[in-house]
Amino acid sequence: MKTIKNYVFAIIGLVSFSVSAQNKTFEVAIVGTGDPILFFPGFTCPGEVWEDVVKELSKNHTCHVFTFAGFGTVPAIEKPWLPKIKEGISQYISENQLENATIVGHSLGGTLGLWLASDSRFDFKEIIVVDALASTGALMIPNFDSETIVYDNPFNQSLLTMDDDNFEIMATQMASGMALNKDKHDQIRSWILQTDRETYVYGFTDLLKLDLRETISKITVPVTILAATQPYGEAAVRTIYEEQYKNLKTYTIKYAPDAAHFIMYDQPDWLLKNISEALQ
Repeated sequence: MKTIKNYVFAIIGLVSFSVSAQNKTFEVAIVGTGDPILFFPGFTCPGEVWEDVVKELSKNHTCHVFTFAGFGTVPAIEKPWLPKIKEGISQYISENQLENATIVGHSLGGTLGLWLASDSRFDFKEIIVVDALASTGALMIPNFDSETIVYDNPFNQSLLTMDDDNFEIMATQMASGMALNKDKHDQIRSWILQTDRETYVYGFTDLLKLDLRETISKITVPVTILAATQPYGEAAVRTIYEEQYKNLKTYTIKYAPDAAHFIMYDQPDWLLKNISEALQ
């Protein structure tokens, strides 16, 4: 499977500037020149998930494409995973004077972008959220209370001890529901299987625990939300998003027709068009 470094080398002829850097909590590839964009992938995904979008936007922007610890080929870190990822990115932003960058994040990456934008340390240009919520836990868990989410629970233990064959069956089932484009199912499944198992379990626990529904009221920069409509349908998705983002002061939301969670695979032209319009 092509790594993010190989991806950088493959498109280096298309851009005028390309370097890579590594931090303990992530690896980042820097491609192109122009106003900076930070690209955050979703859970289990390497930065490669943004390949087609970055190929176009790097013509006029400096794209910082992240792969988080435990995903792809980046070594895992100790928990708490998500707070360490946020702090590592915060340091990277400060050290590289990227306080005015745009953040584009898919799923976990979108939620992380909202979390960073809630921090008074930064004054980002814009946040572009691709099929991500302010609280994943509130969507998935009845009577959600973040204080009850702990690492040591029976479900996590079952995932940690699950044998490879059964884990692969689970990953296959999950991948099949994340994209309507069946040609991409194997890729999504392989990323799940490549993810460090403890990162998969404890990192997702961190995501479930994170509740930004009140915190996003602190965000003052423009937010564009690009939401998938499948498999629930636009009406149901609209209800979920309106409830999740009701405390966000100003945002624009658009719904991707005939797209599941990986909008970049189901509606790539629609996604690129709407990200480009938001950047303008």
